[in-house]
Amino acid sequence: MADQPTPGSSAPAARKTPFPEASTGAASPSDTPRGVMSRRRLLGTAGATGLTLGAAGAAVGYAAAPSPAKPVPLSSVGADMAMFHGKHQPGITTALQAGGHLVAFDLTAGAGRREAAALLRRWSVTAQRLMAGETAAHEDTDVARDAGPSSLTVTFGFGHSFFARTGLEKQRPAALDPLPDFSSDHLDKARSDGDLWVQIGANDALVAFHALRAIQKDAGSAARVRWQMNGFNRSPGATAAPMTARNLMGQIDGTRNPKPTEPDFDGRIFVPASGTPEWMANGSYAVVRRIRMLLDDWEKLSGKAQEDVIGRKKSTGAPLSGGTETTAMDLDRTDADGNLVVPINAHARITRPDQNGGAAMLRRPFSFHDGIDADGTPDAGLLFVCWQADPVRGFVPVQRKLDRGDALSEFIRHESSGLFAVPGGAAEGEYVGQRLLEA
Repeated sequence: MADQPTPGSSAPAARKTPFPEASTGAASPSDTPRGVMSRRRLLGTAGATGLTLGAAGAAVGYAAAPSPAKPVPLSSVGADMAMFHGKHQPGITTALQAGGHLVAFDLTAGAGRREAAALLRRWSVTAQRLMAGETAAHEDTDVARDAGPSSLTVTFGFGHSFFARTGLEKQRPAALDPLPDFSSDHLDKARSDGDLWVQIGANDALVAFHALRAIQKDAGSAARVRWQMNGFNRSPGATAAPMTARNLMGQIDGTRNPKPTEPDFDGRIFVPASGTPEWMANGSYAVVRRIRMLLDDWEKLSGKAQEDVIGRKKSTGAPLSGGTETTAMDLDRTDADGNLVVPINAHARITRPDQNGGAAMLRRPFSFHDGIDADGTPDAGLLFVCWQADPVRGFVPVQRKLDRGDALSEFIRHESSGLFAVPGGAAEGEYVGQRLLEA
């Protein structure tokens, strides 16, 4: 889970989008379609139309009283905006968002490198506009009308199969080789992998859904959805003070996440500017796993038994060896009977970087709940997303060790998997992936 929020601000006036659209036939993104008002212009004129926002920006109604002289500003949640252009793509170090979607696409028959380039150009235009709080360039659905940017991020990646489909096999990174099989895997191939991957997150569910629909529509005849997963996290401001998120098992999850303030953070999470292949400079690799939590079994355990499985206090996230959430875990501490306070197979013990040759990854998941199975068990768990400079040095060694004796494995099941190369951020005037597709 990310520990550093993206700086937010009230949505500034939108810049003209520099992407050329002549090759796609799409309208220029700098021109709002006739008759379609941008989301931010709508908010600016809300007072004149009688549409008002509640004091906290959470309720909308029609005011009988005279319109205020000035429009009511967005709440801080709605006004927060992530930047599309930058050294890295958004959605990696961005603070956890309240809702999101993970979706993979396969290129359609006959679509190749040219069609993929046009698609990434369209997607980049749409992502930049929506992240700035604007409407889509054309055929906007109005789903996000009235809302601000709400920290929307859209992140794009390439799967192993993408490179053969586009004739770019020589540009495929060695780090994108398929993940090894793990004993805990029960993978559904139809919900795994894919040519292209998109991660969408926002602090408003309608803003996230609006972006999802726009991305799906932009795919046109070039790509079709292979799989889609929908997730959520606690909403910003729901706790008295900022804190590490909890998962559906009730555990604080993400305490030992690497932090951007740490001197070796970039080296662990991002491909160096001098790395290979060149088009992956400042990019990262995302491992995506749908992890089913066997909640009925988990919830039968006592609180103490749950803490022993994880190795941390459920209430505070503090290690069982004592201290606060951020106190270093004492792996050698024993109780009066000589037993290890943190059990030898505790999840938090096994996943520690110093127990895995320094292997580290930035975990940035969503929870999911997709209803109830026929036998009455909840289809719920974690959409696990982790970021690292090299999955062979990040995810793989940790998962192999978990396979060999993690106490938590009895209560989870890995049901789908994907690995995606996520290039660095697009510079002004570029689209995501341009350095690969136009090399």
